[in-house]
Amino acid sequence: MRLIFINRFFYPDHSATSQMLTDLAFGLAGKGFDVTIITSRLRYEPGTQLAAREMANGVRIERIWTSKFGRGGLAFRAIDYLTFYLAVAWALARFARRDDVVVAMTDPPAVSVVAAIIARWRGARLVNWLQDVFPEVAEALKVGREASNVVFAPLRAVRNASLRCADMNAAIGELMAERLVSLGVKRNRIAVISNWADTDAIRPLAVAQNKYRSDWNLTGKFVIAYSGNLGRAHDIETLLGAIAVMAKPPARAAGVCWLFIGGGARYQQLKRETERQGYDNVVFHPYQSRDALAESLSVADVHIVSLLPELEGLIVPSKIYGIAAAGRPAIFIGCPKGEVARLITQYDCGAVVAIGDVLALVETINAFARDRDLCRAMGDRARAMCEENFNKTKAIATWQRLIEATARSVAVDESAFTVFTPAMPPTADRQESSRAPAG
Repeated sequence: MRLIFINRFFYPDHSATSQMLTDLAFGLAGKGFDVTIITSRLRYEPGTQLAAREMANGVRIERIWTSKFGRGGLAFRAIDYLTFYLAVAWALARFARRDDVVVAMTDPPAVSVVAAIIARWRGARLVNWLQDVFPEVAEALKVGREASNVVFAPLRAVRNASLRCADMNAAIGELMAERLVSLGVKRNRIAVISNWADTDAIRPLAVAQNKYRSDWNLTGKFVIAYSGNLGRAHDIETLLGAIAVMAKPPARAAGVCWLFIGGGARYQQLKRETERQGYDNVVFHPYQSRDALAESLSVADVHIVSLLPELEGLIVPSKIYGIAAAGRPAIFIGCPKGEVARLITQYDCGAVVAIGDVLALVETINAFARDRDLCRAMGDRARAMCEENFNKTKAIATWQRLIEATARSVAVDESAFTVFTPAMPPTADRQESSRAPAG
């Protein structure tokens, strides 16, 4: 049996899906699996193209040619996707053999359709690894509204067929799994496997030991950070409202500084607005290398995570795992019943604020800033949660079990999901304490 993974980006690219796939592919190769990656020659961020073929850490990488118009517009992006689909079909037809396991991710969207057709023809087994659910994400964000009936309806139909005929579909959250059921996928063909963090590489660092504190002129400040992509799926209006309030006395006296690390469409929008307003308690820095994540994530006292409520079940903000690995609490801005909100509430490792509730966000931040001991205790609980449930080593072992079961065609209970995330029954005291820290 050979494992064949499909995704548009892979090592050494540092995009989110590439990092997850890199962890998993290298980890499984280290366990003796024969692993092949079919990917593009492109990087998520513009740069030089990568070699067509390469061996890295025991993994065979086949980089196919695609057009490279980039993210300049929907039409150009569609051409990039189409050339990837065609090249993947050709490559998979050459590489896939009977009883191989093909794992198709969701970049580009609906690549599961191509994978399903070729895998069935070649006698291979198919696992769809869903990092998001498209075109529902585009519809929720009102992207390409003119294409919704002409393109999205038939795309959804063939996408649903590719999910239903797969041997297994791996969802990264239980709300996403419920969404797949609503699309007609049988429960015994759905596994819930969360994303993860490398808890060996990302470890809590004391503020005094963090070079970024001095390099970025943050010494002595209480730092609220957002790290990663800040795009259309995330809220910035609540953040801008809180920044405005906290830029003035008496809130300013708390010494709070806002730190944004990363990029994205709304990152640039937020940066322009804060610069226009002349706020001097907001700092921006570009993406940091993966090797520096322990330092860049630990520079904050508290992190912000955000997701628009209409995207629950379609996306899971996986940055929560890196934040937890760094031993920092998180303030989630979004639906209080969402995937991340459940984790924060049930593990008592942060706070949950509804989108638009600027006053609650300001009060929560001030309470954290007043009670540093509580802040650190929540960070300790976040780290323990990540070590126990969302670390890379356990995730790779979980994927190994799933792949071996799929290869053996092991049936599971049709009445329930195969859940690999921890059961987390809510408790009243934790729900109460997660609304805002005491103070």
